[in-house]
Amino acid sequence: MKASNLLVECLEREGVEYVFGLPGEELEDVLFSLRESDIEFIPVRHEQGAAFMADVHGRVTGRAGVCLSTLGPGATNLLTGVADAHLDKSPLVAITGQAGLERLHKESHQALDIVHTYRSVTKWNVQLSSPEIINESVRKAFKLAEYEKPGATHLEFPEDVAAAETDAEPLEPRRRVRRPDPDRQSVKRAVELLEDADRPLVIAGNGAVRTRAAQSLRRFVSDTSVPVVGTYMGKGALSDADEHSLFTLDSGANDEAADAIARADCVLTVGYDIAEHDPEKWNPDLDKDIVHLDHEPAEVYEHYNPEVELVCDLSAGLDAVLPEVDVTCPAEWYRDQREAIVEQVMRTPDADDPVTVRNVLPVLREAMADEDVLISDVGSHKMAIAQNFPAYEPNTVIISNGLASMGIAVPGGIAADLALDSEVVVGTGDGGFLMNAAEIETATRLGCDYTIVVFNDSEYRLITEEQEEHRDDHFGTHLTNPDFVAFAESFGIDATRAETWEEIVDALRAGVEGDEMSLVEIPV
Repeated sequence: MKASNLLVECLEREGVEYVFGLPGEELEDVLFSLRESDIEFIPVRHEQGAAFMADVHGRVTGRAGVCLSTLGPGATNLLTGVADAHLDKSPLVAITGQAGLERLHKESHQALDIVHTYRSVTKWNVQLSSPEIINESVRKAFKLAEYEKPGATHLEFPEDVAAAETDAEPLEPRRRVRRPDPDRQSVKRAVELLEDADRPLVIAGNGAVRTRAAQSLRRFVSDTSVPVVGTYMGKGALSDADEHSLFTLDSGANDEAADAIARADCVLTVGYDIAEHDPEKWNPDLDKDIVHLDHEPAEVYEHYNPEVELVCDLSAGLDAVLPEVDVTCPAEWYRDQREAIVEQVMRTPDADDPVTVRNVLPVLREAMADEDVLISDVGSHKMAIAQNFPAYEPNTVIISNGLASMGIAVPGGIAADLALDSEVVVGTGDGGFLMNAAEIETATRLGCDYTIVVFNDSEYRLITEEQEEHRDDHFGTHLTNPDFVAFAESFGIDATRAETWEEIVDALRAGVEGDEMSLVEIPV
């Protein structure tokens, strides 16, 4: 068969449903092979959007999302979304076209060394330099992308190789790689530390959600009463409705969660990624006994130097510790913090309260069901969502906090809408929104029906706040914006500018309950 057909058959064998990307001259054979397959190729408006769609697809399904670009500028445009998946530990396979092998030894139109360029943002990447290596390379790309800790992989496909003939056949996927159980000595030491502690606490990270360890975590917490603080990407591992939840690392108007962590003497981290949160912020005095539970050993870090490391499957680790540990954590030491956080985040605004992101969030939470999904872009609104929007189920609040790239939310909404039965809401600032707002056309072409909420403050607010904190002044952060309602309506979707609390309540409820694509602009 033609090598491009083999590539596509390998993708089909891996269970790929969608390929997000842009067409290109060097991709001609691949595109026509996709046309004859069961895979839906989704043309997008920018390669970054394609990578973000694959990124979020991987995040919500656990199966690698696939994005496609041509060579040169197409591949470099794709790079940011690939890097985002890599640092967020989201399984993704990127495929980029390339010029024919006969012109890669010299300077050539649009030809860059993309394999070298992608090396620092992928777990593995390779040029498909021969049709005979396609089947092994595709299998390896998916295996490594999905295996803990997941991330991005990359395949470069020169156009002359794509057009060549081959007798190779796709390899059968073998998805279940056995993850280790914890060793008994490590379990024993972890139990000793937890039992000796006066104020133990769990930090639930991205891995607790990503590896579907929430059920084991919830059993552990129910039996021991140890409180849980989530990282931003660990939201929902323990329901925030649970009396043991302290929401996220800096939740609360007065940093009540941070105060609880400061007073904890033993911290069990479950799937904690240092790329997401610097441990110096919660262990500045190096005074905590740390039990590290993850699929990989802890990073060497002065402020994260665990007493014991349980390197194993997260659920297996929790399930091994629970029968051995004799701990009933007194709720008195963290109850006040929990009550203060809940009072703040659950309070619905009064009619004369200012319209801020934090004040809008209880209204949005009330409009959404527990299983509905909120995807946050990056900016000051992300901080508010991470700290103040309750999550009741894993993977229902999608936040990028590894690379933390602006522009992920609108394309990410497309991927979530295609993959999930739940209602999807996108929360974004005006800055991040306009970075990939063109993907609204992609969404409407596909018949998506998610809701975009644009918090409009006409500036890069998070940077303004940081500059004000450092210098009592700010510079370079103010923006002007188009008429967002008219902009959205030009794509053929419903749009509303909601300024009063009554308008905001009505608009958010209508957006979530409706069955059409919509946008709600909220000036803040």
